[in-house]
Amino acid sequence: MIGGGINGCGIARDAAGRGLSVALAEMNDLASATSSASTKLFHGGLRYLEYFEIALVRHALGERETLLKAMPHISWPMRFVLPYHKDMRFEADTPASKILNFAMPWTKGRRPAWLIRFGLFLYDHLGGRKILPATRTLSLNGTPEGVPLQPQFSKAFEYSDCWVEDARLVVLNARDAEARGAKILTRTKVISAARKGDLWEITTEDTGTGLQQVHQAKMLINAGGPWVGDIIQSKVRINSREGVRLVRGSHIVTKRLYDHDKCYFFQGGDGRIIFAIPYETDFTLIGTTDMDHPDPSVRPECTPEERDYLINFANGYFQQELSADDVVWTYSGVRPLYDDGASSAAAATRDYTLKVDANGGAPILNIFGGKITTYRKLAEDAMEKIAPFFEDTADHWTAGVALPGGDFPVGDVQKLIGTLMSDYPFLDRAWATRLIRAYGTEARQILGDARAATDLGEIFGYNLTETEVRWLMQREYAKTADDVLWRRSKLGLRLSKVEAATLDRWMQTQPGS
Repeated sequence: MIGGGINGCGIARDAAGRGLSVALAEMNDLASATSSASTKLFHGGLRYLEYFEIALVRHALGERETLLKAMPHISWPMRFVLPYHKDMRFEADTPASKILNFAMPWTKGRRPAWLIRFGLFLYDHLGGRKILPATRTLSLNGTPEGVPLQPQFSKAFEYSDCWVEDARLVVLNARDAEARGAKILTRTKVISAARKGDLWEITTEDTGTGLQQVHQAKMLINAGGPWVGDIIQSKVRINSREGVRLVRGSHIVTKRLYDHDKCYFFQGGDGRIIFAIPYETDFTLIGTTDMDHPDPSVRPECTPEERDYLINFANGYFQQELSADDVVWTYSGVRPLYDDGASSAAAATRDYTLKVDANGGAPILNIFGGKITTYRKLAEDAMEKIAPFFEDTADHWTAGVALPGGDFPVGDVQKLIGTLMSDYPFLDRAWATRLIRAYGTEARQILGDARAATDLGEIFGYNLTETEVRWLMQREYAKTADDVLWRRSKLGLRLSKVEAATLDRWMQTQPGS
């Protein structure tokens, strides 16, 4: 397996759980690229209905509650407020826009309220929703949801989707895969892969020590994300007509812009949409953009133009005027979409495509596209492609099986926080909440028999302790401060540069680092 993002780790977990021998190589940290740079949502993709991607939306909607039950610590339901005004427009090249403009030319590209409500009706019913509440119409006059918004917005639709800690999702899949027998090799780069009869011979290099090793496998899985095309061309060197379209999505983070815990779904004059989401208690996350990003070797960054686009977009809705000075952090990721020839980055399909090449010997499965919400289904579909090459492969098993720390009922998070504070009185609510939201029932394993904060060793900043960092190094593959502060958590928003440097120096002195 090449690639330690959500697709690679999800497939590794599924395959190991079916009894296959699995090794996964990731050239950097787990979730170091696309899988830690999402908008952090389990969602069906409401806007994809305008592209008539009904199957994708149905699968994604069906997965939301399956995933909630498996990871109630790192994912939770969220209500989304969609303010309405009469000038909301489609993107010009969506199939829905073209049909409406033909059948009802007087709409002039606008999204009528009845059409939005119909789309939300489909959204409520396509995926077999049981836990999440249904859509409702909401007044914005004098309500908490209306307070942050400009006065011209008086009506909204409110619907359900879910939040997820994306990078933690990847790590927990990797941990569960390893617990079921998989080898997880981080910071291990695939140098080459060649067919030797019925086997692949794969050469890897430890990027820290330079040590090279040769592995053999009956099948190779290319889950390289943005590098999937590069792996095909330069590592395994096979001819493939399949292509990948790299699309950059950028986000900005500001100080908290409103007091309630709901997300906003904003529609722009250009037909695009963005979200404004409560983030890490004290912040607001705003995104995303859709820009072509041709070269995976170029680190994706939120450009000043993208930052200003998001600021101006949000300023069309919020009463509080935002500027670049309000942005405390930006991040950007590259989505490796299947190249379906779409006219724009926004229109490119978000569905996944799985292609097996068995010409010339041992097979390879190349993974194109995909989204976090459908990662488990992608893994199941990948196993359908993999199973014919192996004998006696077990059947589907991952639906409803909890990830590490997620073995408690949906809705019991506050109960867990309360009992953790009771059993460890030195924890305040913010600290206990962070631990339960990150580790679930495993928070108690981290705290052990501590009776005071001093029992947890050095505090590196905020409430990050030596004991927690040791856990992350020993159990969750963390090797650097960035791994801890920006992927295993988002404490990078709270620690100073000096504190982060101190943490990194301490981690580099630990045995096995």
